[in-house]
Amino acid sequence: MLVNRTQHLTYCTNIHPGADWKATFNSLQHYVPKIKNKVSEGQPFGIGLRLSNTASEELSRDENLEKFKTWLANNELYVFTMNGFPYGNFHNEQVKDKVHAPDWTTNERVTYTKRLFDQLAFLLPNDISGGISTSPISYKHWHNSDESMDLAFKKGAKHLSEIIEHLYTIEKETGKYLHLDIEPEPDGLLENSDEVVRFFEDYLIPIAKDYMKEHLGLEGDVVQTLIYRHMTVCYDICHFSLAYEEPKKTLEKFKTAGIHIGKIQVSSALKIIFNDRERDEIWESLALFNESTYLHQVTEKVGDKVVTYNDLPVVLREKKKFSELRAHFHVPIFLERFDKLYATQDQILKVIDCLKSDTVSRHLEIETYTWEVLPDALKTDLSECIIREIQWLKSKL
Repeated sequence: MLVNRTQHLTYCTNIHPGADWKATFNSLQHYVPKIKNKVSEGQPFGIGLRLSNTASEELSRDENLEKFKTWLANNELYVFTMNGFPYGNFHNEQVKDKVHAPDWTTNERVTYTKRLFDQLAFLLPNDISGGISTSPISYKHWHNSDESMDLAFKKGAKHLSEIIEHLYTIEKETGKYLHLDIEPEPDGLLENSDEVVRFFEDYLIPIAKDYMKEHLGLEGDVVQTLIYRHMTVCYDICHFSLAYEEPKKTLEKFKTAGIHIGKIQVSSALKIIFNDRERDEIWESLALFNESTYLHQVTEKVGDKVVTYNDLPVVLREKKKFSELRAHFHVPIFLERFDKLYATQDQILKVIDCLKSDTVSRHLEIETYTWEVLPDALKTDLSECIIREIQWLKSKL
């Protein structure tokens, strides 16, 4: 739905199970129209579509894509953003680090992402841009040396160059502007803004320039413009709060570097503030979020550095005398605190303050995919929870 005349707001449908197209479409039919009628009555409502590789393959068969577009039109719905980060099944089985597989060193990731863009270009209304968020190149713990990480960055940049070429061709043929939104997260090869800027400067720009010269005969400033046009950042507020980055400084850093924000994922992490009087109770509250489906990296600020623990059980076992931790567990964005814990909702409010003076991004997507694994006390009706999140964000915007 359109807010502030220029920004499209939705929620990410990765909150719903969808291993294949049938399951995905069933979820969309069940949830989206009733949510739309509560939050966007009388105006079209955008969908933040998540398709697994299997669902995407099946959507391209027979007349599924045409039928889906007709269903969207009949229900005053449209697709403007997609989540292309998780490739496989994302619910009802252990995901953990498999969320990064296949990574950007593989042809499988390229094929999947190109297909998603072809589908988005077909579904996207003519008068808006479209974006797809994606993995931060690879998972850091799969690379045990500087040489391995360097090779992953080089392969990743080469494959991202193929995507730039693909998006350049789509825009020439259809007039539709599409961008790939790289999403930094803890323990990704790209975790924070400094690493993103370095990747653009040291790998993506030089490698893409060589690729564009060879494949399209383009050189110089034209190529650099194309790179920044089609390669953007997904600013996931939860993830950047885990990096202890202040939104205003980070957004200014990206702007100075010429890097655009393709999508803001409005999400909230757990914030754990310890005190000696309630330390045991705080650990007990945090243990309620220990579950086996997703990676829940935990970060600590030590001086100027951020220390990352690769999953929640690590800190629960050790129970060191921390003063503050942040945990990668997406909690509902309207939540300020739960039991003895806090949320990083303050980071969302800081981003909203930035949006009041600078649009930053035209795509806003609420992402709380962890609803199924939340502690029982936080689970209300799923539709009502999504509606409450959207209404909360609309009121702040």
